[in-house]
Amino acid sequence: MKRKYHISLNIIVPLIFSALSLLSSVIAYELTMYALSTGRDSMLYLTIWAIVVTGGTFAAGVLISRIILKPIEQFVEQAERHPAMQAADQEKGRKDGDQILRFTSVVDQIADLMGKVEARELFPEIIGQSKPIRRVLSQILKVAPTDATVLITGESGTGKELVSASILKHSKRQNKPFVAVNCAAIPQGLLESELFGHEKGAFTGADSMKRGKFEVAHEGTLFLDEIGDMPQETQAKILRALELGVCERVGGSRPIRFDVRLIAATNKDFQKMIEKGEFREDLYHRLNVFPILIPPLRERREDIALLAQYFLERFNKELQLTSEALQLLMSSPWPGNVRELRNVMERAAVLGSKDRVIEPRHLSGHVLDRSMPSDVEELPDGVSLDQQLEEMEKAMILAALAKTGGVQARAAELLGVKVRSLWHRIKKYDINVQVMKN
Repeated sequence: MKRKYHISLNIIVPLIFSALSLLSSVIAYELTMYALSTGRDSMLYLTIWAIVVTGGTFAAGVLISRIILKPIEQFVEQAERHPAMQAADQEKGRKDGDQILRFTSVVDQIADLMGKVEARELFPEIIGQSKPIRRVLSQILKVAPTDATVLITGESGTGKELVSASILKHSKRQNKPFVAVNCAAIPQGLLESELFGHEKGAFTGADSMKRGKFEVAHEGTLFLDEIGDMPQETQAKILRALELGVCERVGGSRPIRFDVRLIAATNKDFQKMIEKGEFREDLYHRLNVFPILIPPLRERREDIALLAQYFLERFNKELQLTSEALQLLMSSPWPGNVRELRNVMERAAVLGSKDRVIEPRHLSGHVLDRSMPSDVEELPDGVSLDQQLEEMEKAMILAALAKTGGVQARAAELLGVKVRSLWHRIKKYDINVQVMKN
């Protein structure tokens, strides 16, 4: 059986040119010695040899580059014939003068398309193709197969529970118990009993023994939602249980061992809570093994069109969203994030059911009112003028693209800027134009 050897081009190409350089040096030395021994002018021989070496090196470089680049060129040409790639090239007005830029552009577009395909295939339950949300999906894929503790942070309504479910789906414990506990929904005096369980007669009303969530989730996953609302006395016991892998039921003394993968979520700012003494710093470090920050909807505006259409199809498949209504949705700040958008679309589906279309008048009044801040006092604290201007500029660009169906030339005309200037701004804000077309 023949043995195959695979040598990297990173070794072959430098080796070839090194061999050519060594060969030319040896021949130059021999020519010099020959000229000296025969009493002839060595400069003549060396000049002729230099011309030969230059021409030969150039020819070798061209040959090698053709051999290496030919498959790449064929791949790029095939990729450029794809309809999605052709549309992107026409919008950018790209010219083929610079081959390196051409290759780089095609590779970037292919990577972007592959990222979208991966997002749709692996996470059909999470709607979004923007770069911020794809970064979250990438983090999920990295941490899901491990048993590392995950801390999911983000504003209310961003989808923290959905992310926890995705982690479970791609983990090795997916067929094991999944227990979710909302720490904010359980009365303060009952949270410890809920988590660790209690023995019969441990307190008034404890008529029977009850297993705690840690015990129920043994060999599975325990999701502690809104963990920032957990009382401090419970925080200390949670920390001890996580460190030792052992807990005790309320009113009991028998240690109960558990093996759980912990996922915690909060919309609170832990750093501020620690400074105020409202949350234990040691517990925070125990939870913050692998943090995942879910971006608010205002930082992933490209996904608003996809989310709005998704919710609309759930509530009434026969309804269509007008471009004016979509512009309004794109420019709203969405303090309630995806949850607020869902509620707005549900209400709009009811109001627009007779007209078969969703128009601006069908959207909630507060969406209309908040599409653009009317007073400086409405601006959020800690946001600089530059940040606010960038948010406004991005919102205007997204609204123009939504109105024109993603056609950059028409969007640039609406905004009163040149197409190239608009393209640079689209690159700056990582706006996914393809979503507007779909």
